[in-house]
Amino acid sequence: MGEPTEIQTAGAERADRTTHTGSDPGPDHTARTPGGATRVAQSPAAAVRSRLREQRRTPRRPRLIFELGLIGLSYWLYSLVRNAVPEQREIAQKHAGWVWHLEHTLGIAVERSVNHGVNSVTWLIVGMNYYYATLHFIITIGVLVWLYRSHPGRYAASRTVLFITTGIALVGFYCFPLAPPRLMTDGGFIDTVSVHHTWGSLASGAGATVSNQFAAMPSMHIGWSTWCGLTIFFLARRSWVRLLGLAYPVVTLSVIVSTANHFWLDAVGGLVCLAVGFLAARLIYHTWVYHLPRRPGDPTDRELTVPAQWDTKVSA
Repeated sequence: MGEPTEIQTAGAERADRTTHTGSDPGPDHTARTPGGATRVAQSPAAAVRSRLREQRRTPRRPRLIFELGLIGLSYWLYSLVRNAVPEQREIAQKHAGWVWHLEHTLGIAVERSVNHGVNSVTWLIVGMNYYYATLHFIITIGVLVWLYRSHPGRYAASRTVLFITTGIALVGFYCFPLAPPRLMTDGGFIDTVSVHHTWGSLASGAGATVSNQFAAMPSMHIGWSTWCGLTIFFLARRSWVRLLGLAYPVVTLSVIVSTANHFWLDAVGGLVCLAVGFLAARLIYHTWVYHLPRRPGDPTDRELTVPAQWDTKVSA
């Protein structure tokens, strides 16, 4: 009585493998999906890389408690590192002289004239003092909250830009201590906070004892306000809100110069840091942060007016 056809066939195949390889490899342990496709086993490291790649492609909104803790911890570390930088007064004054001389060479050294002119209008300069002391934090936090609630798919990438920008600024504070115009020796600038006795600024008065006075290059007032302005411009729906977004960094620039807290070139330094932050996020997420889907996991949701040439591929 003969063996069933299936058993004969299996035995023949096994004998054939033994003939060619010298051993019987045993059963095939390769996992297969229900559709028949082979599923390749991944090492733990490969699985982690795959997971990170997937998160980059479809970023998720972080948990609120985690995000609040992360932002609080980041700002605490930023303040700690910024204020831990040695206040090298002589070097900071020397650097201020260099910057002031360079601006004269470039023909843009008008900060002192602006400072004196605006200071003559009391209500205007007092308003600028309060603007400098408060809106820097209020608007940045407001934009982060708005992103978290209304643009969860773009939140993590946009926040990453802000973090990278600030991290680079800390390197600038350490490597290039710079006296702001109001603290320049024989600079002739007016410290408007001291003169008008306005409150809330860590740049003058009692706050000066707990804040690094020579962390002026680059200007994070410009770096953060430009980040806010671009975020509002690209993602807001109403035209007048988008215009306000663009106006915000421009007004901030006039404030930091009028109050003698920064040179023009400090603002340029802030923009350079922000540009690096955007490029770094572009490499991490493989697209510009404002071109990510508004809602997590929805790659078809791209309701914004980013120029087409911005979406060119960049190799990591």
